[in-house]
Amino acid sequence: MAADSAEQFCVAEERSGHCAVVDGNFLYVWGGYVSIEENEVYLPNDELWIYEMDSGLWTMHLMEGELPTSMSGSCGASINGKLYIFGGFDDKGYSNRLYYVNLRTKNGTYRWKKITNFKGQPPTPRDKLSCWVYKDRLIYFGGYGCRKHNELSDCFDVHDAFWEGQIFWGWHNDVHVFDTTTQTWSQPAIRGGDPPQPRAAHTCAVLGNKGYIFGGRVLQTRMNDLHCLNLDTWTWSGRINISGEKPKDRSWHTLTPIGDDRLFLFGGLSSDNVPLSDGWIHSITTNGWKQLTHLPKSRPRLWHTACLGKEGEVMVFGGSKDDLHFMDTGHCSDLLIFQTQPYSLLRLCLDCIGKNAALLKNQIQCLPSKLLQQVLKKITFWAAVNHRQEKKAETERQSQLNAT
Repeated sequence: MAADSAEQFCVAEERSGHCAVVDGNFLYVWGGYVSIEENEVYLPNDELWIYEMDSGLWTMHLMEGELPTSMSGSCGASINGKLYIFGGFDDKGYSNRLYYVNLRTKNGTYRWKKITNFKGQPPTPRDKLSCWVYKDRLIYFGGYGCRKHNELSDCFDVHDAFWEGQIFWGWHNDVHVFDTTTQTWSQPAIRGGDPPQPRAAHTCAVLGNKGYIFGGRVLQTRMNDLHCLNLDTWTWSGRINISGEKPKDRSWHTLTPIGDDRLFLFGGLSSDNVPLSDGWIHSITTNGWKQLTHLPKSRPRLWHTACLGKEGEVMVFGGSKDDLHFMDTGHCSDLLIFQTQPYSLLRLCLDCIGKNAALLKNQIQCLPSKLLQQVLKKITFWAAVNHRQEKKAETERQSQLNAT
């Protein structure tokens, strides 16, 4: 394939511990890290990778403004076309800084802005936390980080301490709210229910006015408990009793809302340090989990991201296929698409034409201009898919030759 075509079909670099959000027809990816010769290397803080869902093409855009430091474990979320980044970890320690960038830029310039003129008190520095988005507010829960002696409280489980400086490391289960309209931090008074145990590397999702949390790690324990917080009344559910089978304990997994009453759980790292490739759907209506049986067992992922596409598909990007504690070399750059509901008839027709463009080239030119534009994007999409599959197959053939 020509060099310009190869460049056209490039993909975002492999990474774990990054941020990803969907806005409109695009998936945006920022940050994270990779391992190079057993060293953790944080990816450039001025690069924003954008995936267009219709064409299947990635592009990289350089960013300007008040750049966040290069980090992993930051918490990313989008509200009204803005990507917000909070927390994270870098070579200097943990962060509690908050930044945003407008994704709906009119001039193609992506400019970071550090939020400094806020009111209220932000959370203490931490990473591997989670965020619910509700009523133009960012609602953060948990995470691993550090506190001073005078900041210790019941919402913090101590892992380790540096007595000389009276600095403590550990896990949180506190809730903090940032109101994007008033630029105000607050800590809501929890009005009832038992909160989840402090944790990090858990996952969360919003359905209606409920914020759900699943799993995560504290000390050497990984969990498989499900909790929800009413984001209007600030009452915890306590551990939700599940009927039937349920996923095993895990951390570094994802939970994605699909529809009005279902959550899609994927991957993570199990209690016995095995990277997971299983997928589960939780129904709020039946209060039960159902395991998906058709997922490939050869594509485990942990510390990846998962975002909901415009037709109900879940887009999993990046992460690692290895246990990051013991062998940190398996960072990924592929995009896994999980179809959770039937595609529209138009989508199926466009895909069919795109896959068979060579056979239908004479007929395609007769299409109305608006439909022709959609078809041309689908042709590009399937050309990109085929190119990446061929490239992967060639890499695997080369690896086998080198092994023999």
